[in-house]
Amino acid sequence: MEESLKPEQHYDFNALKNEINDIANLVDKNETSDLYKRAKLLHESLLNTKFYDLISANLSIIALLEYKQDSSNYKKVLAILEDGRFLAENSGSKYARKMNYYCKGAVCLLEKNYYEAVVNLTIAKSILTDEIDLDGKIENLLNEADFFSGGLPHQANTNQKPLVALLNVARTLAVETSLDMLLKTMAQEIKKVLNADRCSVFLFDKQKNELWSKIALGLDSKEIRFSADKGLAGYVAKTGEIVNIANAYEDSRFNPEVDNETGYKTQTILCMPMRNMKHEILGVFQVLNKLSGTFTKEDEELLIAIGTSAGIAIENSRLFDAQQKMIDAQKELFKSFIDTLAASIDARDKITSGHSGRVKMYSELICNIMGIDGTQRDNIIYGAILHDIGKIGIRDAVLQKEGKLTDEEYKHIQEHVKITYEILNKVYLSEEFKEVAEIASSHHEKYDGSGYFRKLSGENICLGGRILAVSDVFDAITSKRHYRDKMPIKDALNIIKSGSGKHFDPKIVDAFFSIRLDNLVRVFLSEVDWVLEHDDGVELSYYTVDNLYNLLVSNEPENFNEEQKHFFKIFNHYYNCKAGN
Repeated sequence: MEESLKPEQHYDFNALKNEINDIANLVDKNETSDLYKRAKLLHESLLNTKFYDLISANLSIIALLEYKQDSSNYKKVLAILEDGRFLAENSGSKYARKMNYYCKGAVCLLEKNYYEAVVNLTIAKSILTDEIDLDGKIENLLNEADFFSGGLPHQANTNQKPLVALLNVARTLAVETSLDMLLKTMAQEIKKVLNADRCSVFLFDKQKNELWSKIALGLDSKEIRFSADKGLAGYVAKTGEIVNIANAYEDSRFNPEVDNETGYKTQTILCMPMRNMKHEILGVFQVLNKLSGTFTKEDEELLIAIGTSAGIAIENSRLFDAQQKMIDAQKELFKSFIDTLAASIDARDKITSGHSGRVKMYSELICNIMGIDGTQRDNIIYGAILHDIGKIGIRDAVLQKEGKLTDEEYKHIQEHVKITYEILNKVYLSEEFKEVAEIASSHHEKYDGSGYFRKLSGENICLGGRILAVSDVFDAITSKRHYRDKMPIKDALNIIKSGSGKHFDPKIVDAFFSIRLDNLVRVFLSEVDWVLEHDDGVELSYYTVDNLYNLLVSNEPENFNEEQKHFFKIFNHYYNCKAGN
């Protein structure tokens, strides 16, 4: 009897995105207060979903509308934009990132922070996505920034280097998450645009009270570390001042130790702090030896503009690294939890011990053949490990019965897939692993719709469930059970082959029959102390499961030629050592 599952509250992803896009397109056309109310109401709905990219995009629009209503809320607006950026980066959504940089650029422009406006709008323009068309708006805002006006300290129409540097940094911010590469590119651009001999980027290690850097252009790539109380860089890190020195050796704050060690001669210095969104000092830019003259006021202002973006980018990169470490730790915890659940089944029935592990390995081999990787592969692997967890709810008398099951007992044991689904759906899983419950509970569905527990058919059965169906049956019939020995390999392969299009998805069967025999044998040996001898592994690697099947159905072993006999003897040797025999 087909089971019905209680549906969760449904939210239309595309409808929500269309609402966000509509608000974004009306920002410059409608009454701000009305749009703000729409965006806030939409935010309440989005919080009931896990559409983090949409939450991010809508937050960015809320920030822009908040500023347009009351510019005195600038700090609050920046905090909202930062929340939107964090969600955008972690969701990996180009759509959310484009919206965030666009809204931040628009806010910076309204705040008359033209450098920041150009940086953010240029990044927004560089992010290509067909989910929303903002490029016309972005272009208009970039023109409005008017870098060619006399409102800026430099005249960009006579010297466009500052703008070029900002655009290069903007491109770096758009694509680079590696801290080392980020700092290296920034140092190169600053050195180039300020026409300087060297540029160093020092980061502040607050715990050790040290400044350190691997980015010191013109020096070797060794890490530099020194007390944050030393030298001009230390002075700037401590005071937050911008220091512009025309003659280094005439300034008492200059530390000549590095020059003494390297033989380098420092003459002019421009040193400036980098700050994060909270205005805390993260590090210091130190630019040495202007190639012509001394560093100007215009150089200072350009470094300020780049430094602001650099500080934010550095903090973002650190947050990205911390988030990745946290995700990796959560995955390890999740894997440990899964292994523990699987072990609980092994503990109840020693004869089927290792079954879930072998189903996992067969499924991995099928995934390899089919080119399945990433999250989809992880879901299939986790589903394989947990596919029998529902047997926790099956009576020992049935689960461990020696001999054939009665009809009533067979119906009882079939309940384990529904129990599997119910157990895993009660476990909190992140969005990317939500499919695990579906995969694990679908391994007894059949391609023709005659399986259980929901009698799904064809591609209505999730891909992972279709893969597990082949892996589960093959391991079951090639393993010893309470009531029978394992099948001869010819009969086992014939069951899989004849089930194509009925029990199994033909594509999955084809993939299974494409597995190399040395890999198949390694699964056999996973639960015993034997090892695959090197020469035997090489011999078996020349053959696939399909080669073995064709050989067995075309002739009897006693009629094989010498080469075939040798190959089959090797395979049979390992097949007969399979766990449980």
